[in-house]
Amino acid sequence: MNTSTPAKDNGIEKKTFKGDRSPRPSRVLHLCRIPSDATEAEVISLGIPFGRVTNLLMLKGKSQALLEMASEEAAVTMMNYYTPTTPHLRSQPVYIQYSNHRELKTDNLPNQSRSQAALQAVNAMQAGNLTVTSALGADGGLCPGSVLRMIVENLFYPVTLEVLFQIFSKFGSVLKIITFTKNNQFQALLQYADPMNAYYAKMALDGQSIYTGCCTLRIDFSRLANLKVRYNNDKSRDFTRHDLPSGDGHPAVEPPIAAAFGSQNIIIPSYAGAAGIAPAMGFAQGTKNTVFVFGVSLPVPAVPVALGSLAVPTSAASGQMTVTGVTGIPGNSVLLVSNLNPEVITPHGLFILFGVYGDVHRVKIMFKKKENALVQMADATQALLAISHLNGQRLYGRVLHATFSKHRTVQLPREGEEDHGLTKDYSHSPLHRFKKPGSKNFRNIFPPSDTLHLSNIPTSVTVDEMKKLFANTGSTVKAFRFFQKDYKMALIRLGSVEEALQALIELHNHDLGEKHHLRISFSKSTI
Repeated sequence: MNTSTPAKDNGIEKKTFKGDRSPRPSRVLHLCRIPSDATEAEVISLGIPFGRVTNLLMLKGKSQALLEMASEEAAVTMMNYYTPTTPHLRSQPVYIQYSNHRELKTDNLPNQSRSQAALQAVNAMQAGNLTVTSALGADGGLCPGSVLRMIVENLFYPVTLEVLFQIFSKFGSVLKIITFTKNNQFQALLQYADPMNAYYAKMALDGQSIYTGCCTLRIDFSRLANLKVRYNNDKSRDFTRHDLPSGDGHPAVEPPIAAAFGSQNIIIPSYAGAAGIAPAMGFAQGTKNTVFVFGVSLPVPAVPVALGSLAVPTSAASGQMTVTGVTGIPGNSVLLVSNLNPEVITPHGLFILFGVYGDVHRVKIMFKKKENALVQMADATQALLAISHLNGQRLYGRVLHATFSKHRTVQLPREGEEDHGLTKDYSHSPLHRFKKPGSKNFRNIFPPSDTLHLSNIPTSVTVDEMKKLFANTGSTVKAFRFFQKDYKMALIRLGSVEEALQALIELHNHDLGEKHHLRISFSKSTI
């Protein structure tokens, strides 16, 4: 990571960005590599989801900023969120650490009017007083509307209503979505329950790509105050009503909506699949892409099988919405994992596998249908991360499916109730990877691959011994290499991603002797 040059600007000391060697927690945060064209409102947007932002000092000459939160707790929450996943402004990464300053005193500093106007407007929005949000106007990027209009540029893959719902639900309750095509561009209107939700989403997602290198979102506030949806189908949906008909596959557009986009006809695109790549495009189902959620880069399958179940499902027969299916809105930390191999999978195996992407608290394999299991993660963010990385992966000869469950917790068996060892509580397991705030494990989360990163290896263990250990799990060892500067770590490449998944389950925490237990994670590199 590059460092910034230590200097003083307006009496505020700026220090070298040192990543792991950040100072102790402070409610003032130091932001580095701010894009030169980023607005005050955009910088403030990074802190808003975690609490009230009380001050801001932009140091544009140094591409830096100091952001003050109302409490140290809010700053710590923000740091914990952004430690494993780098936030982005205008598609550029921004790095954050604690400042040495305990508070910001900017009363006597010049050029603070824009920052103070931005803070006043944002605080007014949070307090519900939307009348003063015009303090910034278009230049500041704020708008009181709860309806967003988006254009998807470079539409290489189809973008479905379900995909939009999954992404935008990260920022709040999505009420309605209408999708259509105009001037050969795929567009959508999306209404939130709260204008602040719309603001968060616009600040975080505008300019981001849903998939790597394509399907780029261009987002503006719509002039519409409310969307009117007549049909619930794959092109339009009102999540507040389950009584709407499915129509003829084309959502009705109310006159105010048509007027907002001119007099040209709105053509609804037709795709072969509701949540997948059209077969004619010929993409392999194993292909991985990247979805950006709240500035977080999350890989998803090219055919996102689980996305339909994350949104409100529709009946294939009637097209009517099933209200009881509203279970995938982020906030739930319990996953439903299905299509497991019941002859091989165990609660411990699921604990180890899903533990790569978050701390697993409980696992329950269904007694009557052992192909299904519930996995309870520490929080909803970790649950979403696990879904994004593991859904669609092959495991023990089957394609694993992971989505959010309708359950909010995994119940332990009652005292004396026979469970056959299918439910396990791992809340206090010493194998949790993310229990320690700021752990380096947060920065080493990668998609499943055929190359594994091994650590905590005794120096007495040889290459042949390590190869034999993995070969005994049924894996084909393609390559193995110790780190030159640290023989306690190594990379091993196996015959397939499936082999790597299974080897990780079977060998993570394996006793190598000399009080060393093997640690395994997926590698971003290959050999």
